[in-house]
Amino acid sequence: MARDKARTAHFARVAYGTARNPDRRRLLFDGVTALVTGVFFAVAWPTLHLTHQVPAAAQPFIAGLAAFPFALIRVNPGLGWAISAGSAAGIALIIPNQPGQHLPFQVVHILALFPLLFATVVRADMRVVLLGWAVSALLFGTTMARQDGSASGLAWPLAMTGLVAFGLLVRWLMLSRRALVAREEENELERARRAILQEKARIARDLHDVVAHHMSMVVVQAQTAPYRVGDLSPAARAEFDSIGASARSALNEIRGMLGLLRSDGELAEHAPQPSAADLLDLLTGARRAGMSIEWTIDGPLSDVPDTVGLAMYRIAQESLSNASRHAPGADVQVGLVVRAGVVALTVANEPGVVPATTGVPGTGIAGMQARAAAFSGAFAAGPRPDGGFEVRATLPLLAGLADATAVSVSAASSVA
Repeated sequence: MARDKARTAHFARVAYGTARNPDRRRLLFDGVTALVTGVFFAVAWPTLHLTHQVPAAAQPFIAGLAAFPFALIRVNPGLGWAISAGSAAGIALIIPNQPGQHLPFQVVHILALFPLLFATVVRADMRVVLLGWAVSALLFGTTMARQDGSASGLAWPLAMTGLVAFGLLVRWLMLSRRALVAREEENELERARRAILQEKARIARDLHDVVAHHMSMVVVQAQTAPYRVGDLSPAARAEFDSIGASARSALNEIRGMLGLLRSDGELAEHAPQPSAADLLDLLTGARRAGMSIEWTIDGPLSDVPDTVGLAMYRIAQESLSNASRHAPGADVQVGLVVRAGVVALTVANEPGVVPATTGVPGTGIAGMQARAAAFSGAFAAGPRPDGGFEVRATLPLLAGLADATAVSVSAASSVA
């Protein structure tokens, strides 16, 4: 529980930080943009009369056309570039230069238009990018030519082309990063989906190994009561029959639920699981439920590792459940032998004394076989010559204990 709370708090901090960091970056960028725009305007206005013949009343407006479009560099760089480029063309065509000045518009205008074009290339639609490159190259190629005609001004279109190429490279890198982030988010969603499926598989295995076993004991008690208890009235017999029918119906519904809860993966157990020492409680509980069962245990159960003991417990549990369903009232013999290096389990039952129950076919034998195979053990299950049934499982005690837990659980869940 403490680990889950710590994990939840960590994800909350990460999510909160992720949500706040973009806002902080935007605020910082907007602050820098406002500062640069103010500097541009503070430089353009006092120096405009040095480069162009502009009336004093119109100077702040012309200087604003050079500086203020820069304020749109984050919000709408395409619109900012369009205003800056249009005003630059208008100034070059309408406003005359001062004697000895050849720049068609102010240096501040150039310093604002270049980053606006770059931001447009990075963020705008490709049609706007192509239009911006063509118009900017044409604008600078025609207006920046020397007045004496000794140069054609090709350097400026080439500079614009280089700027656009660099912007396209940055644009590609940003798109690649966004695609990578999107892929990581998809992977996170997939991991969450798999975690849900794994939890469903754990629930399915618990239902199969625990609930179905105890429900089988209820069926056994109800079906064998008329044979174990004498002088039952017809009403009592009918009651026992009703209990058995209800229990069988519940078993069938549980098996139907297992098909919805199964998945391909499984994590290790989240709660303490039975061990070999709990086999005695399992056998005693089956006898109390009315099953005619005898058992022999040869060897210390404390020598059986927990992982192997869990597999043996589940195999024995499933074998007793199968015996109660398919051979109700039959005598059952259980043998458990713990010797050097291996533990062997045998569960055998005689033919049933009452008709066997029918229902949805299960995957119990396949699950037991998978548990044994996970430990490189041997498993066999099949009918006996006298009409009964026998299950045999032999597991090594020392082989692969470090890795057996995850493997056995995964194999069992895939057939649960």
